[in-house]
Amino acid sequence: MSDQSRPITIYVDADACPVKAEIYKVAERHGVKVYVVANSFIAVPRDPLIERIIVPSGLDVADDWIAERAAPGAIVVTADIPLASRAINAGAAAIAPNGRAFTEASIGNALATRNLMEGLRSAGQITGGPPPFAARDRSTFLSALDLAIVRLKRAGFTA
Repeated sequence: MSDQSRPITIYVDADACPVKAEIYKVAERHGVKVYVVANSFIAVPRDPLIERIIVPSGLDVADDWIAERAAPGAIVVTADIPLASRAINAGAAAIAPNGRAFTEASIGNALATRNLMEGLRSAGQITGGPPPFAARDRSTFLSALDLAIVRLKRAGFTA
């Protein structure tokens, strides 16, 4: 099957995703399949386009499930930068819940910054986390997801 005959699919790293409802709305509008991946039960709407995947507990099990399926035509929604990197390397699009689109050009910097911050936190130099999720993040995410789907459709992928 050529890349362009592949359907558009959204994979959600769902355990701590604050924009699941927005993903469902955009996916329904475009007729795109969504896989909601978590290691515990998460309620999802009764919709044939939305499928809940419960993976076993363990470090990176949900990430591994998503990364194994990431390919051109896929959109991975995650705040996990290593997962975003794996998705991009597989040819998928990756978007953070705040609407930040990860790209081949930006993922290296994102990984380096993540690793630096992780090192500083473990050394006790930084004790805070990322800024709180804001209403504008939700709006930015909606625009980024819609744009990613439109770009894939223009590239010949199907909904």
